[in-house]
Amino acid sequence: MSALDSIEKLLSEQKGRPPLDKWHPELSGDIDIRITADGRWFHEGGEIKRHELVCLFSSILRREDDGQYYLVTPVEKWRLIVDDLPLIVVDTEIENQGTLEQRVAVKTNVDRWYAIAAEHPLIVTEDETSGEPQPSVMTEYGLAARVNRASFYRLVEMAEQEDGKLILASSGSNFELGSC
Repeated sequence: MSALDSIEKLLSEQKGRPPLDKWHPELSGDIDIRITADGRWFHEGGEIKRHELVCLFSSILRREDDGQYYLVTPVEKWRLIVDDLPLIVVDTEIENQGTLEQRVAVKTNVDRWYAIAAEHPLIVTEDETSGEPQPSVMTEYGLAARVNRASFYRLVEMAEQEDGKLILASSGSNFELGSC
């Protein structure tokens, strides 16, 4: 484990998110905000470069049953465009490696940590065109984070081989990363 003490500390120290599940305003319309596949946010064609502003917007972002993404407040709801997934996994941490208590956490590009577990599963699909793995982690409010290449390689290093497959154990669950 790094100097970060523990995954539990990482998870407990981050600020909570607003109660988006309790907010159900009518649709206010479409807003000219786009989140690109590499996790960058654009408003009216210009990139939002202030990280704090991106973090603020991401804290009120949710995906609804219609598959669309919305920025939601208690009184407004604005639909925006997401090219792939709205978040990117940019870092990983592991504690108790190689034990039954092994736990892996991932950090998103908006500074939120999630322990890979049944409630935040790691899912690996294949790109239909290239056949490349498309790993993601489910976060909250219907959102998922695409795992960047460096973080995926790190997860592969943490995985064990079982019956020709790479399996990552975390928080008492197993997640298949692909074939060996």
